[in-house]
Amino acid sequence: MKKSKLIGFIIFGISCVFWGLILVVPWLGFSAGQIVILTTGLVIAGEITFYLSIFLIGKEFLVRIKNKFRKTKNRSEP
Repeated sequence: MKKSKLIGFIIFGISCVFWGLILVVPWLGFSAGQIVILTTGLVIAGEITFYLSIFLIGKEFLVRIKNKFRKTKNRSEP
């Protein structure tokens, strides 16, 4: 595996962590304003790291992700 792909997968994992932290922020005891700032920062960081990982891994990885969600969506439709 190329070094850039490995770094891309690591960055993708970090992106997933950022998105997961959004679910935890409200229970950490911050004020409402701080929660908004933290959530916004996590969304921005998650998006930037996600697109950076796609750039490093390659377009075929993005296509696999899209196809996985399309299959899930098609199963839920009657």
